[in-house]
Amino acid sequence: MRPTTKVARLDAIRQALNRHRVNSQQQLSSLLAEQGIEVTQATLSRDLDDLHATKLRYADGSMAYWIPATTDQQAMEAAAAEGPEVEGENKTDAYLAKILTGLITSVARARNLLVVRTPAGAAQYAASALDRQPIKGILGTIAGDDTILIIAADDEAASSRADWLMTIVSGQEDSRAR
Repeated sequence: MRPTTKVARLDAIRQALNRHRVNSQQQLSSLLAEQGIEVTQATLSRDLDDLHATKLRYADGSMAYWIPATTDQQAMEAAAAEGPEVEGENKTDAYLAKILTGLITSVARARNLLVVRTPAGAAQYAASALDRQPIKGILGTIAGDDTILIIAADDEAASSRADWLMTIVSGQEDSRAR
């Protein structure tokens, strides 16, 4: 049973998109109705926008909703296999640039680790934004008060991600490929 709040509805949408390959708002509405959540098309459309949902093209050619914050490994692998075939190719970069610009003050690399500095109190917020995105080569983050440790898959990924991170927070046009 779920409360009838927007937060609960957004969570139900997130879970539905993580568990099912949802191709349409009508299909999503049906999945929500099975849980006792009745929603209008207009509300569902706004909710999907609030979640930054977009459609992802899978390797088999089908399109399905995808939320950048998803932890659905299949969706991430599908995106990596096809390249960033999401409507608005650099949507994740734009999203991160919007959040991280002004929060990241420096990036230093030590082999496969990145040490990212932020103003006091901003590290956890910035790390959370990074963790919610499927970023190729980044395994995860650990945040303190003003420092984020980013663990990359290898030295090459760390080098690439350091350059990419500095590019997106500097507002440069040349965003590195995911």
